[in-house]
Amino acid sequence: HMKYWNDVSEAREAYRESVKITFSGATVDLLPWMLVPTLQSWTNHTLAGIDRSMVLGIHESKSEESNATALPPTYFSYHIFDWSLTGQETTNGLPYAAPKKLALHRYPLFLEGPVRKMKTAASSSQAKAIYAGLQVSELRDQELGMYKISTSLREQSEDLGKIMTYTPGWFDNESVWLDLSYKLYLQLLKFDLFDEFYTELTSGSMLPFMKPDQYGRPVMESSTFIVSSSFQNPAERGKGVLARMSGAPEFLEMWGLMMIGPKPFYLDNTGQLRMQLLPALPLWMFQESRNLGTNSSASELIITFNLFAQTNVTYYNRRGQDLMRIPPSSYEIGMQDGIIHTVQGSSIPTVLADKIRRVVFVLYINVFFD
Repeated sequence: HMKYWNDVSEAREAYRESVKITFSGATVDLLPWMLVPTLQSWTNHTLAGIDRSMVLGIHESKSEESNATALPPTYFSYHIFDWSLTGQETTNGLPYAAPKKLALHRYPLFLEGPVRKMKTAASSSQAKAIYAGLQVSELRDQELGMYKISTSLREQSEDLGKIMTYTPGWFDNESVWLDLSYKLYLQLLKFDLFDEFYTELTSGSMLPFMKPDQYGRPVMESSTFIVSSSFQNPAERGKGVLARMSGAPEFLEMWGLMMIGPKPFYLDNTGQLRMQLLPALPLWMFQESRNLGTNSSASELIITFNLFAQTNVTYYNRRGQDLMRIPPSSYEIGMQDGIIHTVQGSSIPTVLADKIRRVVFVLYINVFFD
């Protein structure tokens, strides 16, 4: 390991020294196939590093109901405990030393590692295993039902930086960051873990389902972080601090996966554009509506949203059950010129799909789940 560390460090330092002032400007033309061995080597090396990190930095989450679940580490550091003097000195007269032995230090668990591992999970079952491990880990704030950015850092070195200057439960130290938590919830949707996602949603871990009195600000307003139960003052726990659009990109992507589906526009086997709406919505989100002015029955379970901020879309849940990626039975598409098109089947054909995508031609879309 020391030889590898020295070789890599020397190569990196030599490269940085060579481009310290400027680049040479020389270019080389390469064909794609010439890059494959190098790219494959980099990929293999990275994957091996990930596997090695799991061995060296494994964290286990345990509960009475489950076996130990390995959670990926996020950060390591190395400490030199044996070295030799080189005989050289710095410009300030300090001696240079060459390391001979390094000791690995494993930092406490951070949420970023498991979330990134979950993002690249090979299967839904693998993602679910990581999520199950998080639920019984110390990253889970059991009092709030949320996930902290790290476990306790109390005995860590000040070398960690400004994170150590904050009181536990506040800002960078053991608080709840909405954007990182939302990245976790987003993966639940991407891997079709709908029960887990909606359990998190309705338990108050996501806006706007948080408890308003505890959150301390409008539930339609996001925050930089939420004070966790690690904070010493119980009256502050669960409060949102510093209003900002934290987690907005993840929130919008979750909304899209819930209301529209992962890939509304696609090319069929013949290369033709088609459209299909595949929502992931529980029954409790639908509301009963009467006298809709359509050919539907007198009472319908519906939910409505705007597609592309302009086209009104209404789902008619005639199945009376959760709609978790269930294909529609038919569509009714109302055009701006007053023409109404009826489409039987789960997808919309090319001409209409193209008009929907261009936005300006379509007034509304009624989607029926019979």
